Amino acid sequence: MSLLSKIFGDANEKYLKTLLPAVEAINRLEPKFSAMSDEELKSQTKRFKDELAADKALNDILPEAFACVREAAKRTIGQRHYDVQLVAGLVLNIGQIAEQKTGEGKTLSATTAMYLNALEGKGCHLITVNDYLSRRDCGWMGPIYNALGISVGVIIHDAAFLYDPDFTDENARDEKLVHLKPVSRRQAYEADITYGTNNEFGFDYLRDNMVADLGQMAQRDLHYAIVDEVDSILIDEARTPLIISAPDAESTDQYRQFAQLVTQLKENEDYNIDEKMRAATLSEAGINKMEKMLGLDNIYAEGGMSEVHHIEQALRAQALFRRDRDYVVKDGEIIIVDEFTGRLMFGRRYSEGLHQAIEAKEGVAVQKESRTLATVTFQNYFRMYKKLAGMTGTAATEAEEFHKIYKLDVTVIPTNKPMVRKDLPDRIYKNEEGKFLAVAAEVKQRHRLGQPVLIGTISIEKNELLGGILAREGIEAQILNAKHHDKEAQIIANAGKFGAVTVATNMAGRGVDIKLGGEDAAPEEERQVKDLGGLCIIGTERHESRRIDNQLRGRGGRQGDPGVSQFYVCLDDDLMRIFGSGRIKGVMEALKLPDDVPVENRMVSKSLEAAQKKVEGFHFDTRKHLVEYDDVLNKHRDTIYKKRKEILAQTDLKTKVLDLVLEEIAEVVNFHTASDDEKSWNIEEIYEVANTIFPVLPQTRIKLNEIQEMAGTDIEDQSSRGRLAGYLYKLAVAVYNQTEAEVGRVFGKENGFLDVAKGISLRSIDTLWIEHLEAIDSLRTGIGLQGYGQRDPLVEYKKEAYRLFKELLAMVRKQIVYSIYKVGAVSQMPAGIFPQGGNLTFVAPAKTATTTKSAISQLAVQNSPQQKEAQSRETELVESAATHYQGQRVGRNDPCPCGSGKKFKQCHGK
Repeated sequence: MSLLSKIFGDANEKYLKTLLPAVEAINRLEPKFSAMSDEELKSQTKRFKDELAADKALNDILPEAFACVREAAKRTIGQRHYDVQLVAGLVLNIGQIAEQKTGEGKTLSATTAMYLNALEGKGCHLITVNDYLSRRDCGWMGPIYNALGISVGVIIHDAAFLYDPDFTDENARDEKLVHLKPVSRRQAYEADITYGTNNEFGFDYLRDNMVADLGQMAQRDLHYAIVDEVDSILIDEARTPLIISAPDAESTDQYRQFAQLVTQLKENEDYNIDEKMRAATLSEAGINKMEKMLGLDNIYAEGGMSEVHHIEQALRAQALFRRDRDYVVKDGEIIIVDEFTGRLMFGRRYSEGLHQAIEAKEGVAVQKESRTLATVTFQNYFRMYKKLAGMTGTAATEAEEFHKIYKLDVTVIPTNKPMVRKDLPDRIYKNEEGKFLAVAAEVKQRHRLGQPVLIGTISIEKNELLGGILAREGIEAQILNAKHHDKEAQIIANAGKFGAVTVATNMAGRGVDIKLGGEDAAPEEERQVKDLGGLCIIGTERHESRRIDNQLRGRGGRQGDPGVSQFYVCLDDDLMRIFGSGRIKGVMEALKLPDDVPVENRMVSKSLEAAQKKVEGFHFDTRKHLVEYDDVLNKHRDTIYKKRKEILAQTDLKTKVLDLVLEEIAEVVNFHTASDDEKSWNIEEIYEVANTIFPVLPQTRIKLNEIQEMAGTDIEDQSSRGRLAGYLYKLAVAVYNQTEAEVGRVFGKENGFLDVAKGISLRSIDTLWIEHLEAIDSLRTGIGLQGYGQRDPLVEYKKEAYRLFKELLAMVRKQIVYSIYKVGAVSQMPAGIFPQGGNLTFVAPAKTATTTKSAISQLAVQNSPQQKEAQSRETELVESAATHYQGQRVGRNDPCPCGSGKKFKQCHGK
């Protein structure tokens, strides 16, 4: 405890004391709810909802709601919330992170806060780290919610379920999964409470913003969420964005070519590795060698950035990424291994061509590079929830990051029973061989007594290496890593059995309790293991983060059980080798101890801790830096997705589309009449652009002399521009009305053109959004060079990204305006296909004289009240637009207002 804590008291304890009155109030209500029948208990939910509808706050009904859940849990699953679990529920309801040690019952703790917030009827999400835990927790807690009349669903990678006690799955392997009834994804989201993984919630958000119809959307608005293992999801995985992509057309041959070439390069001669930054760079000699092999004099001048990019990625794949540590080869595919959990990340791919480079290195089929269609980071996805909370066994060490990035405070929840696990000091060895021999000797000794041992490794490679050493010593160990993902929960659950030896990657089986004696142990079996000292935890290497080490220790000593933990480290470990001090090695060598004899030295232990803090700080800065950059794209994404939803929800897009047409016309008119010199007014260009927007026969539609008459002769009279824009706008409205009527006749439905307008608008937004994502990615890749010019890269990034976004919005408008009049309604097309978003044919139809006449004649129909109202709005919009665009300067990189689609500097800005 620090000196300040001794003087002023612990802030966490003080905060916990403020929650005790609420816990006492809940406890006082227990007899009242215990006396209720099942039906009376269930009816409380309706009463609570009625009270909320009558403007009561959640906190007003909190004690009764929590007491109600506790009673339902006792009756359905035979578990009663401990007081500390009620405290955790209070913290979660406030919107904070509850740190509960392993085995303290986080799954049950969450039910109180989930139930209370579900009463608002807006949907609550509970996010877990894998599909197994999502299904298990939904099926396990389902009876509690069902007893209270609250629906609960779960979404997993390729399916969705609702908890339904009347449904029985005969093929379910786990009794907790028996009552999960298959449903649609939307039905699962419509449940009061929905369980699922962070990946599935994130991908569904992206998919919902790619649909062509509101009915295809699955998620509701993001209201309240509890993130289980919140440190893993919001910190460890925060750097990895979710991406939905499609294959690009580029050839994959170059990846194979460069994979072969880089094998001829030598480390420290042709390239250098920076392990701290995970970077590999060519030396001057390496550049010369590559140029010679490629037959180029200057690869940066002749080869272009494509070759340089392929070389860099091939070198990274060769020098930095190792098989069975960073990835595995399974069924001819490269599967990424999560560096924190050791789990296989199916469906995930490294970006920027790195995955293809690894595929070429390993000799498997090289898949085509992808174009990003939609992307979001977990940091920005979870910050969209109106209220967010989390729970984990280890969050205090990352409290600063949770607060600064997510505005989440961490509250440490006391354990229900005192912690008696012994955490022994580290044993430090000179090299890895000596360390593993010592681990094997320790395991052999404890195994002989029957004490269960769980050994944590940081990679699949070390996992299997240690498994082999133990096998040679005659010890049969359960090997658990990403290659045995399917058996993970079962293996971990039985790691506390008498005589069990389990070798697992550090985070494998997270979320599964290890009970002494085994999952279904009899009391005497549990007592037998307790008498031996409980579960022994051995860490074979310190992780970069103290939090991950604490999670491994936390696998033992649950619920007041005995246990012991100890780390075995050596100077060859990555943490010590990359971030440690050279002085430590000198001390170890000066002692001249045998390889398998440990040393306990304060300087070595302090250096380990200092190295971990250094790495944690480095990663925090990296994630904070990424958030600052991603926040820029996040604002763009919010704007675009809101526009998409508005379009999908519209029952009449005519006004919005015609507003865009008016903006375009006003901009064109003002651009070509900007000068005070009458001779420079380009009436012919206005004429051409108008015909480009709504193509018609010039001899029968827009007359050049009519446009000139509208312009007037008084150059100083600014209203002439407004009259000109208004005249062209009326023509645009007339042609729009005619086209709308034609499409309606072809498809036999009055609002047929609405589907056309929606289709064009969505296609324009989606196509240009994909290009914008690529432009932003390209900008972000090269923005660091601004630092060499004494400029802040982030400031320059924001400025340039804003310019690109303005250009995106302008191009969306142009694409809609220049496409909407060119839709050719194919009369042979079945009526049902078109509204469902089938392929639209974009053509420039040849208008008949009759069509043209009827379009123009509409200009004379101005007597109806509806027409007068429309005319009034048109006049108002024309005047507004003319004022807005008058004298407006066009940036050199902005789209040219002439409608060519080119940048201004490449068109009329030359």
